[in-house]
Amino acid sequence: MTPFTLFHVLLSLVGIVSGFVVVFGLMIAKRLSGWTAIFLITTVATSVTGFLFPFHKALPSHILGVLSLIALAVAIYALYSRGLAGGWRRAYVVSSVAALYLNVFVLVAQLFMKVPALTALAPTQSEGPFKLAQLSVLILFLVLGIFATKRFRLVEAVTI
Repeated sequence: MTPFTLFHVLLSLVGIVSGFVVVFGLMIAKRLSGWTAIFLITTVATSVTGFLFPFHKALPSHILGVLSLIALAVAIYALYSRGLAGGWRRAYVVSSVAALYLNVFVLVAQLFMKVPALTALAPTQSEGPFKLAQLSVLILFLVLGIFATKRFRLVEAVTI
């Protein structure tokens, strides 16, 4: 693994871990400002550094990177420019959860590509185990997103 790849992977993992902390905060109606900043910065950096790897044509990872950057732009704007006022609170939650989901989606795909036992189960990532894993991740994030949206909007969030 090159130093740049390691840096990209570490950014991604920090983004995922901090993202789960942020989503937990949303579900208990607490805006965890420090964790949120870490999540947003590392997740933006993960998406941006993903474009710095050599490539000759647009790949699915590039499409996911663009979608992630769009979601993150909405989250950042909703939080820092609009102060979560009105519908921006919901936009922030949905876009934050979506950005985290996209990062975890890529993590699962990378695990199936790099971990020999998972690669054996789904060598082309079109097999049942891969689809089941990604469907499970999608369902998990839909549930998390619904709970976070309902809970974070019902109670005025406390900043920590």
